[in-house]
Amino acid sequence: MSGTTTAGARLRAAGGGANRWVVLVVLCISLLLVALDATVLHVAVPAVTEDLRPTGVELLWIVDAYPLICASLLILFGTLGDRFGRRRVLLIGYGIFGLASAVAALATTPEVLIAARALLGVGGAMIMPATLSILRAVFPDRRERAMAIGIWTAVAAVGAATGPVLGGFLVENFWWGSVFLINIPLMALILPVGRWLLPESRGGADGPWDVLGALMAAGGVLGAVLGVKRLGAGDSVLDVKAVGPLLLGGVLLALFVRRQKRREHPLIDMRMFARATFSTSVGCIILAMLALVGLELIAVQYLQLVLGLSPLETGLRLLPLTFAAMAAGATGSHTLHRVGPRRMVAWGFVLTAAAVLLLTLMGQHDRPWLLTTGFVLLGYGLQTTLFGAYESMLSEAPPDQAGGAAAIGETSYQLGAGMGIALLGSVMNAAYAPALNSLSGVPGSAGSAASNSLGEAYQVADRLGGSSGEMLRSTARHSFVTGLHVTLLVSAGLLLLGALAALRLPRVMECAAAAEKCPAPRRPEVSLPASREPAEATGSGRAAH
Repeated sequence: MSGTTTAGARLRAAGGGANRWVVLVVLCISLLLVALDATVLHVAVPAVTEDLRPTGVELLWIVDAYPLICASLLILFGTLGDRFGRRRVLLIGYGIFGLASAVAALATTPEVLIAARALLGVGGAMIMPATLSILRAVFPDRRERAMAIGIWTAVAAVGAATGPVLGGFLVENFWWGSVFLINIPLMALILPVGRWLLPESRGGADGPWDVLGALMAAGGVLGAVLGVKRLGAGDSVLDVKAVGPLLLGGVLLALFVRRQKRREHPLIDMRMFARATFSTSVGCIILAMLALVGLELIAVQYLQLVLGLSPLETGLRLLPLTFAAMAAGATGSHTLHRVGPRRMVAWGFVLTAAAVLLLTLMGQHDRPWLLTTGFVLLGYGLQTTLFGAYESMLSEAPPDQAGGAAAIGETSYQLGAGMGIALLGSVMNAAYAPALNSLSGVPGSAGSAASNSLGEAYQVADRLGGSSGEMLRSTARHSFVTGLHVTLLVSAGLLLLGALAALRLPRVMECAAAAEKCPAPRRPEVSLPASREPAEATGSGRAAH
């Protein structure tokens, strides 16, 4: 009884006074931790490739294991926190995240690193929905909440900006495993502080927690994304290794939806998806991440392998993108208030598409001003889009579904990120590989190995030496740049599709975002749950993630 009283007192203090801003600081540190981990590895990919010699599929898993496992478990842990305490789940997630970081830093094989990244995904899945739900609890007022989201997004962009620079410094001066060790001091700080300051909160749902439904959701998301990954790695659409997980995931998700509709106390209220605002916002988040994450990974390879920049120089080149995302997060509340979510999301997509098209002017020679301009537009546009989409989606969810709504938002984000790497990676491979597979004067086995990635092509060229090696290196560089241009065009198409989708957002959202200019919204303001920041990883905030 005393524990309940203490938790309730802590929550009242956090929600009713200045302490809620202290709670926001702790939650922002949590976001900083995840944002750092999401972006710091991208700069270390070439070093990991050289040291562990992973295959192309293993390299995709090293990068992808974290977001995919995280995405598959978000609904499970989000709804678990609603029932048994979000603060409790959050603190356990901190511990798992720290342990996984240590394992990843000491990994000596690709398999161990993949397993550690998967464990990081478990910790991330516990952290993300819990922080968003706690943010909802301590900021019930929508205007204050929008300001908190702006701070949240700015911090995420700082983490994304710091990640590549810090990662580049660590890779150059130590070894690639050190990029994971930076999580340990943050964990040592945030665990005791979080235990002392964070309020405990639970959802208002009664009835038993649907364990079977949570497992069905986890298996469905994992199977669906795994199937897409296999297709992205080059498997045939008739290959059971790709189609099997995809079909199984689809069946599990369909059964999960059916189960939730029939239960008296569902994990997720599926009626939310019947609202155009909610479903359209989810689609916009997925499209934005489809375009962003795969591009960022390819951009890092371009900077290091085509332009020959060091990891630290690569991180510095990405700073404009993440600083622009930070500016978009800091001004997001004002923008939302002035123009409304519909125009905010749509024009964010259009600005990002323009940035992507501008970047098609990249070639085999360095053009710093072109890259800087493109990255600034990209970071600002995507962070603006994600901010508006998240606010719109979570404002449509009932307050007692805060954990479930946060889990859906995070699942959409992570699902889009994982699918983006698979989809844009497959487009890149389809444009890059053919020229190397049939290169005259180069042994067939060498050309086949070089077609896996540009980094591997350089290794094969070094082993061949002579004119054959130089020809292979030059062809690989040219094919990579060509593939990059094709990938950028596909990404621009996805972004423009997102801009069109954003036009479906109902006008009532704009009224809610600018109450003094429009009639009162249909639902009372108190029923609107907290928005969350998209950024976690963006790198580009998330945007620059």
